[in-house]
Amino acid sequence: MTTTEQAERGTSSIQLGILLAGVACLLAAPMFFYPIFLMKLLCFALFACAFNLLLGYTGLLSFGHATFFGGAAYFTAHAVKEWGLNPELGILVGVLGAAALGLVVGFVAIRRQGIYFAMITLALGQMFYFFCLQAGFTHGEDGIQSVPRGHLFGFIDLSVTSNMYYFVLAVFIIGMAVIWRFINSPFGMILKSIRENEARATSLGYSVAHYKLGAFVMSAALAGLAGGVKTLVFQFATLTDVGWQMSGEVILMTLLGGIGTLIGPIFGAGLVVTLQNYLATSDFPVTIITGVVFMVCVLLFRRGIVGEFYASRIGKKLGF
Repeated sequence: MTTTEQAERGTSSIQLGILLAGVACLLAAPMFFYPIFLMKLLCFALFACAFNLLLGYTGLLSFGHATFFGGAAYFTAHAVKEWGLNPELGILVGVLGAAALGLVVGFVAIRRQGIYFAMITLALGQMFYFFCLQAGFTHGEDGIQSVPRGHLFGFIDLSVTSNMYYFVLAVFIIGMAVIWRFINSPFGMILKSIRENEARATSLGYSVAHYKLGAFVMSAALAGLAGGVKTLVFQFATLTDVGWQMSGEVILMTLLGGIGTLIGPIFGAGLVVTLQNYLATSDFPVTIITGVVFMVCVLLFRRGIVGEFYASRIGKKLGF
Protein backbone atom coordinates (compact mmCIF):
# COMPACT_ATOMS: atom_id res chain seq x y z
CA MET A 1 0.00 0.00 0.00
CA THR A 2 1.40 3.38 -1.03
CA THR A 3 1.75 6.38 1.26
CA THR A 4 -1.07 8.16 -0.56
CA GLU A 5 -3.43 5.22 -0.11
CA GLN A 6 -2.55 5.02 3.58
CA ALA A 7 -3.26 8.74 4.00
CA GLU A 8 -6.60 8.42 2.19
CA ARG A 9 -7.57 5.44 4.33
CA GLY A 10 -6.62 7.33 7.49
CA THR A 11 -8.64 10.36 6.38
CA SER A 12 -11.67 8.17 5.62
CA SER A 13 -11.40 6.57 9.06
CA ILE A 14 -11.35 9.98 10.72
CA GLN A 15 -14.39 11.14 8.74
CA LEU A 16 -16.23 7.91 9.56
CA GLY A 17 -15.40 8.41 13.23
CA ILE A 18 -16.77 11.96 13.16
CA LEU A 19 -19.93 10.69 11.45
CA LEU A 20 -20.49 7.94 14.03
CA ALA A 21 -19.84 10.40 16.86
CA GLY A 22 -22.45 12.73 15.39
CA VAL A 23 -25.03 9.94 15.18
CA ALA A 24 -24.24 8.89 18.76
CA CYS A 25 -24.76 12.48 19.94
CA LEU A 26 -28.14 12.62 18.19
CA LEU A 27 -29.18 9.33 19.78
CA ALA A 28 -28.31 10.62 23.25
CA ALA A 29 -29.51 14.20 22.71
CA PRO A 30 -33.06 13.73 24.18
CA MET A 31 -31.49 13.10 27.57
CA PHE A 32 -30.05 16.63 27.59
CA PHE A 33 -32.32 18.76 25.40
CA TYR A 34 -36.05 19.26 24.89
CA PRO A 35 -37.15 16.61 22.32
CA ILE A 36 -39.58 18.92 20.48
CA PHE A 37 -36.77 21.42 19.94
CA LEU A 38 -34.52 18.66 18.62
CA MET A 39 -37.22 17.39 16.27
CA LYS A 40 -37.79 20.88 14.91
CA LEU A 41 -34.05 21.24 14.35
CA LEU A 42 -33.85 17.94 12.47
CA CYS A 43 -36.82 18.82 10.25
CA PHE A 44 -35.40 22.19 9.29
CA ALA A 45 -31.91 20.73 8.86
CA LEU A 46 -33.30 18.26 6.31
CA PHE A 47 -35.21 21.10 4.63
CA ALA A 48 -32.02 23.17 4.37
CA CYS A 49 -30.04 20.23 3.00
CA ALA A 50 -32.74 19.64 0.39
CA PHE A 51 -32.54 23.30 -0.63
CA ASN A 52 -28.74 23.10 -0.72
CA LEU A 53 -29.04 20.22 -3.17
CA LEU A 54 -30.50 22.73 -5.63
CA LEU A 55 -28.43 25.82 -4.77
CA GLY A 56 -25.10 24.36 -3.70
CA TYR A 57 -24.79 21.53 -6.21
CA THR A 58 -26.80 22.80 -9.20
CA GLY A 59 -26.41 26.55 -8.84
CA LEU A 60 -30.15 27.34 -8.89
CA LEU A 61 -31.45 29.86 -6.34
CA SER A 62 -35.12 29.26 -5.56
CA PHE A 63 -37.15 31.84 -3.64
CA GLY A 64 -40.19 29.58 -3.47
CA HIS A 65 -39.04 26.42 -1.74
CA ALA A 66 -41.62 26.89 1.01
CA THR A 67 -44.14 25.74 -1.61
CA PHE A 68 -42.86 22.18 -1.32
CA PHE A 69 -42.21 22.24 2.43
CA GLY A 70 -45.60 23.74 3.27
CA GLY A 71 -47.45 21.93 0.49
CA ALA A 72 -46.32 18.58 1.85
CA ALA A 73 -47.29 19.72 5.33
CA TYR A 74 -50.85 20.38 4.15
CA PHE A 75 -51.06 17.17 2.12
CA THR A 76 -49.78 15.05 4.99
CA ALA A 77 -52.05 16.73 7.54
CA HIS A 78 -55.13 16.27 5.35
CA ALA A 79 -54.29 12.65 4.50
CA VAL A 80 -53.72 11.67 8.12
CA LYS A 81 -56.60 13.61 9.68
CA GLU A 82 -59.33 13.40 7.03
CA TRP A 83 -58.46 10.18 5.21
CA GLY A 84 -57.29 8.32 8.30
CA LEU A 85 -54.02 7.13 6.75
CA ASN A 86 -51.13 5.81 8.82
CA PRO A 87 -48.32 8.36 9.40
CA GLU A 88 -45.94 6.68 6.95
CA LEU A 89 -48.56 6.75 4.20
CA GLY A 90 -49.46 10.34 5.07
CA ILE A 91 -45.83 11.39 4.71
CA LEU A 92 -45.63 9.50 1.42
CA VAL A 93 -48.65 11.47 0.16
CA GLY A 94 -46.87 14.68 1.18
CA VAL A 95 -43.63 13.69 -0.57
CA LEU A 96 -45.44 12.72 -3.77
CA GLY A 97 -47.45 15.95 -3.67
CA ALA A 98 -44.29 18.00 -3.20
CA ALA A 99 -42.58 16.15 -6.05
CA ALA A 100 -45.57 16.87 -8.31
CA LEU A 101 -45.45 20.55 -7.38
CA GLY A 102 -41.70 20.51 -8.03
CA LEU A 103 -42.28 19.03 -11.47
CA VAL A 104 -44.75 21.77 -12.38
CA VAL A 105 -42.77 24.67 -10.90
CA GLY A 106 -39.47 23.33 -12.21
CA PHE A 107 -40.82 22.80 -15.72
CA VAL A 108 -41.76 26.50 -15.86
CA ALA A 109 -38.78 27.95 -13.97
CA ILE A 110 -35.79 26.13 -15.48
CA ARG A 111 -36.42 27.84 -18.80
CA ARG A 112 -34.83 30.94 -17.25
CA GLN A 113 -31.55 31.57 -15.46
CA GLY A 114 -30.22 33.71 -12.64
CA ILE A 115 -32.48 36.33 -11.12
CA TYR A 116 -35.26 35.46 -13.58
CA PHE A 117 -35.32 31.89 -12.31
CA ALA A 118 -35.46 33.14 -8.71
CA MET A 119 -38.28 35.58 -9.44
CA ILE A 120 -40.36 32.94 -11.23
CA THR A 121 -40.07 30.57 -8.27
CA LEU A 122 -41.04 33.42 -5.92
CA ALA A 123 -44.07 34.29 -8.06
CA LEU A 124 -45.25 30.69 -8.30
CA GLY A 125 -44.66 30.26 -4.57
CA GLN A 126 -46.89 33.24 -3.81
CA MET A 127 -49.54 31.85 -6.15
CA PHE A 128 -49.52 28.62 -4.17
CA TYR A 129 -49.68 30.60 -0.91
CA PHE A 130 -52.91 32.31 -2.03
CA PHE A 131 -54.25 28.97 -3.22
CA CYS A 132 -53.71 27.59 0.29
CA LEU A 133 -55.38 30.68 1.71
CA GLN A 134 -58.52 30.06 -0.35
CA ALA A 135 -58.68 26.26 -0.67
CA GLY A 136 -61.27 24.50 1.45
CA PHE A 137 -59.14 21.59 2.65
CA THR A 138 -56.49 23.93 4.15
CA HIS A 139 -59.06 25.76 6.35
CA GLY A 140 -57.63 29.15 5.37
CA GLU A 141 -55.94 31.16 8.10
CA ASP A 142 -56.83 28.58 10.76
CA GLY A 143 -54.82 25.85 9.06
CA ILE A 144 -55.24 22.15 9.76
CA GLN A 145 -55.15 21.67 13.52
CA SER A 146 -55.00 18.63 15.85
CA VAL A 147 -53.36 16.30 13.34
CA PRO A 148 -53.05 12.85 14.96
CA ARG A 149 -49.60 11.30 15.00
CA GLY A 150 -51.06 7.81 14.81
CA HIS A 151 -49.19 4.52 14.98
CA LEU A 152 -46.16 3.89 12.80
CA PHE A 153 -46.53 0.60 10.91
CA GLY A 154 -49.64 0.01 12.97
CA PHE A 155 -47.96 -0.66 16.33
CA ILE A 156 -45.45 2.11 17.23
CA ASP A 157 -47.32 4.85 19.08
CA LEU A 158 -45.94 8.18 17.88
CA SER A 159 -47.83 10.08 20.56
CA VAL A 160 -45.00 8.91 22.83
CA THR A 161 -42.38 11.65 22.52
CA SER A 162 -39.38 9.31 22.52
CA ASN A 163 -40.88 7.19 19.73
CA MET A 164 -41.58 10.31 17.70
CA TYR A 165 -38.05 11.63 18.17
CA TYR A 166 -36.34 8.46 17.00
CA PHE A 167 -38.71 8.25 14.04
CA VAL A 168 -37.76 11.82 13.04
CA LEU A 169 -34.09 10.97 13.53
CA ALA A 170 -34.44 7.88 11.31
CA VAL A 171 -36.12 9.95 8.59
CA PHE A 172 -33.37 12.57 8.86
CA ILE A 173 -30.59 9.98 8.52
CA ILE A 174 -32.34 8.34 5.55
CA GLY A 175 -32.82 11.72 3.90
CA MET A 176 -29.16 12.64 4.38
CA ALA A 177 -28.09 9.25 2.99
CA VAL A 178 -30.21 9.87 -0.11
CA ILE A 179 -28.67 13.32 -0.58
CA TRP A 180 -25.14 11.95 -0.13
CA ARG A 181 -25.76 9.20 -2.66
CA PHE A 182 -27.35 11.64 -5.07
CA ILE A 183 -24.49 14.15 -5.08
CA ASN A 184 -21.84 11.41 -5.32
CA SER A 185 -23.51 9.65 -8.24
CA PRO A 186 -22.75 10.32 -11.94
CA PHE A 187 -25.95 12.39 -11.99
CA GLY A 188 -24.57 14.55 -9.18
CA MET A 189 -21.25 14.99 -10.97
CA ILE A 190 -23.09 16.30 -14.02
CA LEU A 191 -25.04 18.71 -11.83
CA LYS A 192 -21.77 20.08 -10.49
CA SER A 193 -20.46 20.52 -14.02
CA ILE A 194 -23.64 22.43 -14.91
CA ARG A 195 -23.11 24.64 -11.88
CA GLU A 196 -19.53 25.39 -12.87
CA ASN A 197 -20.00 25.85 -16.62
CA GLU A 198 -23.42 25.24 -18.14
CA ALA A 199 -22.27 26.01 -21.69
CA ARG A 200 -19.48 23.44 -21.37
CA ALA A 201 -21.90 20.79 -20.10
CA THR A 202 -24.20 21.50 -23.05
CA SER A 203 -21.30 21.21 -25.49
CA LEU A 204 -20.51 17.76 -24.06
CA GLY A 205 -23.97 16.59 -25.09
CA TYR A 206 -25.81 16.65 -21.78
CA SER A 207 -29.45 17.71 -21.72
CA VAL A 208 -29.02 20.48 -19.16
CA ALA A 209 -32.74 21.18 -18.83
CA HIS A 210 -33.50 17.55 -17.97
CA TYR A 211 -30.79 17.41 -15.32
CA LYS A 212 -31.94 20.70 -13.80
CA LEU A 213 -35.52 19.47 -13.69
CA GLY A 214 -34.42 16.19 -12.08
CA ALA A 215 -32.49 18.07 -9.40
CA PHE A 216 -35.44 20.41 -8.82
CA VAL A 217 -37.89 17.55 -8.35
CA MET A 218 -35.52 15.68 -6.03
CA SER A 219 -34.97 18.81 -3.94
CA ALA A 220 -38.73 19.43 -3.79
CA ALA A 221 -39.44 15.83 -2.72
CA LEU A 222 -36.88 15.97 0.10
CA ALA A 223 -38.21 19.35 1.21
CA GLY A 224 -41.64 17.74 1.22
CA LEU A 225 -40.32 14.92 3.39
CA ALA A 226 -39.16 17.49 5.94
CA GLY A 227 -42.50 19.31 5.78
CA GLY A 228 -44.55 16.14 6.21
CA VAL A 229 -42.57 15.03 9.26
CA LYS A 230 -42.75 18.53 10.74
CA THR A 231 -46.55 18.36 10.51
CA LEU A 232 -46.64 15.20 12.61
CA VAL A 233 -44.23 16.68 15.16
CA PHE A 234 -46.27 19.83 15.79
CA GLN A 235 -49.61 18.32 14.74
CA PHE A 236 -50.67 21.24 12.54
CA ALA A 237 -50.08 22.84 9.14
CA THR A 238 -50.56 26.58 8.65
CA LEU A 239 -49.93 29.35 6.12
CA THR A 240 -46.62 30.06 7.83
CA ASP A 241 -45.27 26.88 6.23
CA VAL A 242 -45.91 28.18 2.69
CA GLY A 243 -45.08 31.88 3.19
CA TRP A 244 -42.17 33.62 1.52
CA GLN A 245 -40.61 34.11 4.97
CA MET A 246 -40.09 30.34 5.19
CA SER A 247 -38.27 30.40 1.86
CA GLY A 248 -36.09 33.22 3.20
CA GLU A 249 -35.28 31.26 6.34
CA VAL A 250 -34.05 28.21 4.47
CA ILE A 251 -31.84 30.42 2.28
CA LEU A 252 -30.41 32.00 5.43
CA MET A 253 -29.75 28.59 7.00
CA THR A 254 -27.89 27.40 3.91
CA LEU A 255 -25.79 30.55 3.58
CA LEU A 256 -24.82 30.53 7.26
CA GLY A 257 -23.76 26.89 7.21
CA GLY A 258 -22.02 26.86 3.86
CA ILE A 259 -23.30 26.47 0.31
CA GLY A 260 -22.20 23.29 -1.43
CA THR A 261 -21.25 21.44 1.77
CA LEU A 262 -23.14 18.38 2.90
CA ILE A 263 -23.39 19.22 6.59
CA GLY A 264 -23.19 23.01 6.37
CA PRO A 265 -26.97 23.54 6.16
CA ILE A 266 -27.37 21.38 9.27
CA PHE A 267 -25.22 23.78 11.28
CA GLY A 268 -26.99 26.76 9.72
CA ALA A 269 -30.39 25.32 10.61
CA GLY A 270 -29.19 24.55 14.13
CA LEU A 271 -28.02 28.14 14.60
CA VAL A 272 -31.25 29.73 13.32
CA VAL A 273 -33.60 27.35 15.15
CA THR A 274 -31.64 27.74 18.39
CA LEU A 275 -31.83 31.53 18.18
CA GLN A 276 -35.55 31.37 17.48
CA ASN A 277 -36.16 28.95 20.33
CA TYR A 278 -34.12 30.52 23.12
CA LEU A 279 -34.80 34.16 22.24
CA ALA A 280 -38.54 33.75 21.61
CA THR A 281 -39.41 34.89 25.13
CA SER A 282 -37.05 37.88 25.13
CA ASP A 283 -38.14 41.45 24.42
CA PHE A 284 -35.49 41.87 21.74
CA PRO A 285 -36.71 40.92 18.21
CA VAL A 286 -35.28 37.59 17.11
CA THR A 287 -35.12 38.72 13.49
CA ILE A 288 -32.73 41.54 14.37
CA ILE A 289 -30.39 39.17 16.21
CA THR A 290 -30.56 36.70 13.32
CA GLY A 291 -29.76 39.52 10.92
CA VAL A 292 -26.74 40.59 12.96
CA VAL A 293 -25.46 37.00 13.07
CA PHE A 294 -25.92 36.77 9.31
CA MET A 295 -23.97 40.00 8.75
CA VAL A 296 -21.13 38.80 10.97
CA CYS A 297 -20.96 35.47 9.14
CA VAL A 298 -20.98 37.18 5.73
CA LEU A 299 -18.15 39.50 6.78
CA LEU A 300 -16.01 36.93 8.60
CA PHE A 301 -17.03 33.58 7.09
CA ARG A 302 -17.55 34.17 3.38
CA ARG A 303 -17.90 30.43 2.69
CA GLY A 304 -20.22 29.86 5.65
CA ILE A 305 -19.25 28.36 9.00
CA VAL A 306 -18.60 24.84 7.74
CA GLY A 307 -17.18 26.09 4.44
CA GLU A 308 -14.52 28.07 6.28
CA PHE A 309 -13.70 25.05 8.43
CA TYR A 310 -13.26 22.93 5.30
CA ALA A 311 -10.88 25.55 3.89
CA SER A 312 -8.84 25.74 7.09
CA ARG A 313 -5.69 23.70 7.76
CA ILE A 314 -7.52 21.33 10.09
CA GLY A 315 -10.28 20.79 7.56
CA LYS A 316 -7.79 20.05 4.80
CA LYS A 317 -5.90 17.58 7.00
CA LEU A 318 -9.17 15.78 7.68
CA GLY A 319 -9.76 15.49 3.95
CA PHE A 320 -12.68 17.94 3.64
